[in-house]
Amino acid sequence: MASTKAELIVEGRKLPVSNLQKVLYPKTGFTKGQVIDYYIRIAPVLLPHLKDRPLTMKRYPNGVDGMFFYEKNCPSHRPAWVRTAKVWSEGNQRDMHYCLAQDLPTLVWAANLADLELHTSLARIKDVARPTMMVFDLDPGPPADIVQCCVGGLWLRDMLVNMKLERSAKTSGSKGLLLY
Repeated sequence: MASTKAELIVEGRKLPVSNLQKVLYPKTGFTKGQVIDYYIRIAPVLLPHLKDRPLTMKRYPNGVDGMFFYEKNCPSHRPAWVRTAKVWSEGNQRDMHYCLAQDLPTLVWAANLADLELHTSLARIKDVARPTMMVFDLDPGPPADIVQCCVGGLWLRDMLVNMKLERSAKTSGSKGLLLY
């Protein structure tokens, strides 16, 4: 497929985009352009969960059946308006500059990079050493299946209700269940 380039105007910001017809989800034929459209449509409910949280991008440049890579440092070729947060990494023994998905243009920019999984920090940038949420990752595996994971999630939800803690369920993007 030949590379195609275009430009979108999102909330007054110019965004170069490319390969909008590239299929990222082969089983359904879902293209990069459709991913961008989807991110735009869900932005009002998604952005509040991303705001002020350092973002690790999981990028799939050749679609979900191809190789992927994690990107913690916000790419140097990012637009000047993409905000970043400097966070010390014990594992890397250096500061990392994470992207912050604060607005719709940044979300569209990430989608154009084939960032199909948005992994946020459990803490906000104002105090990265103090998480504001926790997550229970329930993955099926022998002998448990997804139904048993969901039953476990319901049990865990009831326990959190009894403790008067806010909670929400999400799919993991793979085959599991996440309870926040």
